[in-house]
Amino acid sequence: MSRRAVFLDRDGTLIEEAGYLDRLDRLVFYPYTVDAVRVLNRAGFAVVVVTNQAGIARGIVEEAFVGEAHRHIAERLAAGGATIDAFYYCPHYRTGTVEPYVRACDCRKPEPGLLRRARVDLDLDLRGSFMVGDRWHDVAAGRAAGTRTVLLRSGLGRREEQAPPPGLAPDAVADTLIDAAAWILQHA
Repeated sequence: MSRRAVFLDRDGTLIEEAGYLDRLDRLVFYPYTVDAVRVLNRAGFAVVVVTNQAGIARGIVEEAFVGEAHRHIAERLAAGGATIDAFYYCPHYRTGTVEPYVRACDCRKPEPGLLRRARVDLDLDLRGSFMVGDRWHDVAAGRAAGTRTVLLRSGLGRREEQAPPPGLAPDAVADTLIDAAAWILQHA
């Protein structure tokens, strides 16, 4: 039987927005991050990070650093009894400068490729799942993959909320990830 998941954007959702995160000393957790992930774990959800990392294609961030940052996030969460089941990232950008990352792809949100890949790898039920993020492209990726969606006001979300794209609306808007987790538990 397929498992339900909560897909989380990384920057502005799980950790504070830092522009192009290029050093671990710039990686800052929200005070509620560990608790929110732990609550979702205990409710039986797979928790999966899906993040655009165009800084790789733009030559700003090394791909190896993205892996290092994800290991650091996983370790910090584990220390608090929380688990990320998997991290997926898109290193591509059409106008980047680093080959072979310069291309259009189906994994860069708003495309649903990362969520669909996770569905196959982790045997996930997308219709019973949720996508949470602070940008409209997170909402669009979730919609395209068939999940319910939550737009966060953290990170860049307050600004994003003011300019919704035509025809795109989240299932819920929440101030923080812990608020989104509460909404998910009520609507799962």
